[in-house]
Amino acid sequence: MAYYWFKAFHLIGVVVWFAGLFYLVRLFVYHAEANQEPEPAQSILKKQYELMEKRLYGIITTPGMIVTVAMAIGLISTEPEILKSGWLHIKLTFVGLLLVYHFYCGRIMKQLPKGECQWSGQQFRALNEAPTILLVVIVLLAVFKNNLPLDATTWLIVALVISMVASIQLYAKKRRKDQEKLSLQE
Repeated sequence: MAYYWFKAFHLIGVVVWFAGLFYLVRLFVYHAEANQEPEPAQSILKKQYELMEKRLYGIITTPGMIVTVAMAIGLISTEPEILKSGWLHIKLTFVGLLLVYHFYCGRIMKQLPKGECQWSGQQFRALNEAPTILLVVIVLLAVFKNNLPLDATTWLIVALVISMVASIQLYAKKRRKDQEKLSLQE
């Protein structure tokens, strides 16, 4: 029965953690774009984004990560033989990358108020794609384990995901250009 409790809270932790990561970097986008606003709006927005980022990271994202990792350890403790599985080693490698991403976001969050991070909104948008890719790989490994399908259907799905990401980026670029045109007309 412990296995199911660990698994349920592991999944809940994953959802909370990813929700936090996705929104945190979106806040970084807004934070970076606040530099384009005139004063006093710029200072007000930056102060608000700093507060939102700290709360999100400290109250949602990091606890989600902790629950995810703790419950994963619980899962492994109920079935230690799973540590011999090759797919789990690959999955844990990607989870390790996700942990690096998490702490890198924490570093960026500390740099933004000091003006030490000069990333643009567009660069943050690109950074926000990383957890999506990691999520897809980690979930596929967890579901398919050693039987990850690499047939035509799989490659079609990969192509679909890539085209969705590209579409989102193109749409964001179009929106930015439209906003620039509007501000030039004013």
